[in-house]
Amino acid sequence: MKTTYLLILIALVGMGSLGCGSSPKTEMVRQGYPGHWWQAIEGDAASWEISPDDAEEGEVILSKRNELGILSNFAPTPFEFEGKKYASLEGFWQSMKYPEDQEDPRSKYKGWPYTRAEVEQLVAFKAKRAGDFGSKAMKALGIDWVSYKGERMPYRTSEKGKHYQLIRRAMLAKLNQNTEVKEVLLKTTGLRLKPDHEQSDHAPPAWRYYKIWEEIRDDLLRRHQ
Repeated sequence: MKTTYLLILIALVGMGSLGCGSSPKTEMVRQGYPGHWWQAIEGDAASWEISPDDAEEGEVILSKRNELGILSNFAPTPFEFEGKKYASLEGFWQSMKYPEDQEDPRSKYKGWPYTRAEVEQLVAFKAKRAGDFGSKAMKALGIDWVSYKGERMPYRTSEKGKHYQLIRRAMLAKLNQNTEVKEVLLKTTGLRLKPDHEQSDHAPPAWRYYKIWEEIRDDLLRRHQ
C-alpha cells in the first residue's frame, strides 16, 4: 500500500500537480511547445511585466524574455513599408504621433525630442518614450488623431478602421520580411496569444497586437490547408 501511494505521489509531482501551479490538463495542452515559454521569471520582474507562468490554460504570454518577444512591437525587426524603411513596429507606430511637416498643427508644440524620421528608426523603449512625448503633445494640443502620409486617423477608436488596417498591413510587412517572425508565429498554433503587460479590456483593436497576430496566423493556416 505504501509503495502504491509513493508511486502515485511521484506521478503527481511529475505532472506538476504539487506546488508548481500547473494542472495535468494544462501540461497536456502545453505538450509539443517549448517548455520555457511558461517559465517563471527569475529575480524581479519589471513593474509592467506579466510573467510567462501567469498564462491561463491554452494561453501563452508573448514575453520579451524568450523568442516570442520577436512578435512584440518593440522587437528590432526592420521592414520596408510602402517605400520607407522602419527599424521596428514600435518606431512606425509612435512616429505617427509626430508632425509630418511645418504645416502640421502638431509642429506648434515645442520641445519635440526627435523628428518623425528619427522616431521611425527607433526600437523598444526608446521608441515608446518618444511616443509618450507624442501623446503628451497631443493631449496639450487637444487632438485625438495620428497621421500617415497626410491622412489623419482617430487614435482611440473601437472601430477596425483606417488606423487598424494600417497597423495590420505594417505587421504583415514585418512578417513577410523577417523569416523568424513567421516561424515563431506558426509555432504558437493552437494557443491564445497574450501580451506581457497589462492592457485594458477596452483598448482599441489596433492596440491589441497579439489579437492581430492571431488573425494573421489563422489566415496563414487557412491558405495552407
